[in-house]
Amino acid sequence: MNPPALPPLLDLLGTAVFALSGALVAARLRQTFVTMAFFALVTGVGGGSLRDMLIGTPAFWLTDPWVAPVIFGTALLAWFTPTRWWDGKMLEWADAAGLAAFAVLGTAKALAFGVAPLPAVILGVVTGCAGGVVRDVIAGVPSILMRPELYVTAAALSALLTAAGSLLGLDNPYVWSAAWLAGFALRGAAIKWSLAIPAYKDTERGRPD
Repeated sequence: MNPPALPPLLDLLGTAVFALSGALVAARLRQTFVTMAFFALVTGVGGGSLRDMLIGTPAFWLTDPWVAPVIFGTALLAWFTPTRWWDGKMLEWADAAGLAAFAVLGTAKALAFGVAPLPAVILGVVTGCAGGVVRDVIAGVPSILMRPELYVTAAALSALLTAAGSLLGLDNPYVWSAAWLAGFALRGAAIKWSLAIPAYKDTERGRPD
């Protein structure tokens, strides 16, 4: 099956933003440039590679000659820019933008390969989240999935809107833009106001002997 025609610039933008989040983690850990480039690589292509493996198609970065240069350029940007540029919550905001973009792209690509809507949404969530999880595991820091703020929920919102728009036959550019904006806004609200869904609590009060 031939790959679907997804907007290459959108895919590259999502890759670059996620790669930047990986490079910034390495920068905070005061690592070498080689390590920073590796973090950018695994974060930028991790989710998309897992998605493509599950779909049964070659990983997108193996067939797109621009992915590797974009990731390397992103690592250079993080390496040569002042640390103050990335202070505060810049890492979280970069991750939020990549999360929403990859959730949209993952869902859209799955649908284009004939995956049913619900599994396509799941693949979109996996695409959005996997890169950040791999980044955190390699860095030896608590996974972003373990934080209380909304994260997977934001990816799910973008993925669901993408699938819904496809089912309704709406124009892809408008659907994808709205889906990305919704997921990014939800994740951004979670970052700014610490929005979270309730955590599990053991409500068992004990049992009689």
